[in-house]
Amino acid sequence: MSLAAEITDTFEELRDTVARLHSELTRYELVIWTAGNVSARVPGHDLMVIKPSGVSYDALTADTMVVTDLYGEVVYGDLAPSSDTAAHAYVYRHMPEVGGVVHTHSTYATAWAARGESIPCVLTMIADEFGGEIPVGPFALIGDDSIGRGIVETLRSSRSPAVLMRNHGPFTVGRTARDAVKAAVMVEDVARTVHIASALGKPEPLSEQDVDRLYARYQDVYGQQGEK
Repeated sequence: MSLAAEITDTFEELRDTVARLHSELTRYELVIWTAGNVSARVPGHDLMVIKPSGVSYDALTADTMVVTDLYGEVVYGDLAPSSDTAAHAYVYRHMPEVGGVVHTHSTYATAWAARGESIPCVLTMIADEFGGEIPVGPFALIGDDSIGRGIVETLRSSRSPAVLMRNHGPFTVGRTARDAVKAAVMVEDVARTVHIASALGKPEPLSEQDVDRLYARYQDVYGQQGEK
């Protein structure tokens, strides 16, 4: 079977999933115009599915999704892949546990990134999902894998599935693309809440012990088994 035939038959569901997940970015107002992207690792292959560059969210379908290798080279699809493809590919090459990557320019999270300031762990929700403060990654220009390098270097020393790339915006990772989208939604929510709290006064960070307990409970006990 040719690669094109295999992609059409085997990857159809994943391409559809990635296309549909982009609607969550617009639903939660995490992106405007054509900015932002979702990608997913193709299980069992050194490939990923990613949004095409500069295409309206309303026009995204399974057929418009682009399949590339883990160096960003297109192996299937008629459109050019996202301008962030090199960053996503670098993450997949160096973080084998990651199955999905998301990038947005959501307003409050990006405002923290513009300040070059991590989001402190002052809420139980932050402890639950991010396991501590949401870190800031280095500034890097778009076009090569520099952003990906910054993401990996920052997240390797953090439990957080989100990083605020300085002067750019949030990138999130997850076991699946859906998990990465969830993290993108949650990082914007807590960024907004902590911004408001900071305007009212100085919020107090949770203790390291409480953060560890909250994180362990949320990751291992909360919800239905197999659904997180």
